[in-house]
Amino acid sequence: MIYIVAILSVIFLGLAALVVSRMAAVVKNANGANDSEFSVTSNRINGVLFLVFFIVGLIGAVWSFMYARQFFLPEASSPHGRRTDFLFWLSMGIITFAFVVTNALLFIFAWKYQHKEGRRAAYYPENHKLELIWTVIPAVIMAVLVFTGWRAWRDIMAEAPENSQVFEIVGKQFNWIVRYPGVDNNKLGAYNYKLIDNANDTGIDYTDEASFDDFTSTTELHIPVNKPILLKIRARDVLHSVFIPHMRVKMDAVPGMPTRFAFTADKTTDEMRNITGNPNFGYEIACTEVCGRGHFSMRIRLIVEDEATWQAWCKEQKPLLSSTPELASRIPANLKAKAAKYLEGAAAPSDSTTASVQQGGVNVVSAATIR
Repeated sequence: MIYIVAILSVIFLGLAALVVSRMAAVVKNANGANDSEFSVTSNRINGVLFLVFFIVGLIGAVWSFMYARQFFLPEASSPHGRRTDFLFWLSMGIITFAFVVTNALLFIFAWKYQHKEGRRAAYYPENHKLELIWTVIPAVIMAVLVFTGWRAWRDIMAEAPENSQVFEIVGKQFNWIVRYPGVDNNKLGAYNYKLIDNANDTGIDYTDEASFDDFTSTTELHIPVNKPILLKIRARDVLHSVFIPHMRVKMDAVPGMPTRFAFTADKTTDEMRNITGNPNFGYEIACTEVCGRGHFSMRIRLIVEDEATWQAWCKEQKPLLSSTPELASRIPANLKAKAAKYLEGAAAPSDSTTASVQQGGVNVVSAATIR
């Protein structure tokens, strides 16, 4: 890199010296030098410089691209990601081709048609056929790109399949909280933002019995391979954005407006370690919305594994109801029997934890505990 900077410095110094010499020539010409001779020489130099600039710039652009390839993400680990990548590179290829052709004509014409004694410019005011060609062809190409992009977006954002494995991911300053649907009913329970407090940081509503076996994690998300995944996304405080680069997944987490993203991971973490040759490779979920001073810390691991391994891992986890016994006071009296098995062995809640009041036979969190 130092050598490149040094070479560029020499080139720019040379150009600066050339500019100074040309200015001197202009001054000399103003004092009575032959205008025609000066004009021909000046145009010849400028024409050559146009060609040199184009060729050097093109070589630099190709070199920059080839050098940067080592930093590119590997092939996407999801079908929709590969489709997105294909459309991206298709668009880039078409745009790059048009850019090179138009700029080649621009710089070559500047050199070829430089001023010469006796040459007169041709008067060419219009050519309807040519205008039709350079209007219709770009319009058709643009329409095809827009249509294929719309179709891809429509398919990616379509309703998730009925057999999708559902997870909830909640953003807050400054970490992600993942809620799993448990292992008994494989169904996420309801939530209510008014129930959020230190013991219940996602606002799980325990008046819904589907919530009893839900468990959470702030360090990692485990998902099965080759199975549709539906992420239900929300935010507790400010705008966040769920980003899984290797899956080409990105969706904003907006306070008060739940969003979602469905995808299928078709390469396990171990497979990616073999593909990349990196034994320490790991998927991650990051935040791509600057959400405050601790934005950099908003990342958790994503582990993609086979179905059997994923099921076994889930069975080892304890429901939030078991690990946080003070939440038992929020269960309605008519559902306490169903929740009993999740409370077995859990320590009794302390008096200093969540307070509750009795309303119609149902325990409700007091206003003092809601944050």
